[in-house]
Amino acid sequence: MQRPELIAIDLDGTLIDSAPDLAFAASEMLKRLGRAQVAEERVRDWIGNGADMLVKRALTGEMVPEKNPVDFQRGLDVFSEIYADNVSVRSSLYDGVTEGLQRLQKAGFSLACLTNKHSRFTRPLMKRTGLGPYFDYVGCGDDFEQLKPHPSSLLKTAERFNVAPARSLMVGDSVNDVQAARAAGFQVFCVPYGYLNGLRVEDLNADLIIDSLADLPNVLENLH
Repeated sequence: MQRPELIAIDLDGTLIDSAPDLAFAASEMLKRLGRAQVAEERVRDWIGNGADMLVKRALTGEMVPEKNPVDFQRGLDVFSEIYADNVSVRSSLYDGVTEGLQRLQKAGFSLACLTNKHSRFTRPLMKRTGLGPYFDYVGCGDDFEQLKPHPSSLLKTAERFNVAPARSLMVGDSVNDVQAARAAGFQVFCVPYGYLNGLRVEDLNADLIIDSLADLPNVLENLH
């Protein structure tokens, strides 16, 4: 491993525990559609592939729905309306996030937040949680043609900063983050507390597992 020039960090499950608000919106969506509501713990397994997939999973109960379920578009519209009003009501930063970002910013790293979440939700969430000022760039799901695990968002961000992928680091919490980083040629670290889709963090094949963002500056100080 080598010291990166660019650090790209995932949002949901890495910086913010957004599951409580996402679960509320998904459950209320199901209720309005006359369906049984769902527990937050179930929704935690569905997070990570954007709102469209979350709604499909909520409507079918399947991790990989084969096709758009009945009421998908209506469900997506209802979910989006509810979530837009609840994007930061119950969500919170994970321990160590603010400390870690402050130290990384002070050390002069270029910082980007790369998420599959739509900008309609991402920008208000980052503003209300105070994350915005720490990042030089925020890339949302609708800013790119394809979502993670496709590497395009990482590659385009490295190009934006004029940094080689090999001198870039992705920090995330899911298999999507690791697969995107590997395909883009980024180094990749994972935190153990996010949305693992039923996997163990040890199974993600990251270069390193860090307990929190607060540990990241110390790790990077030891890299050449």
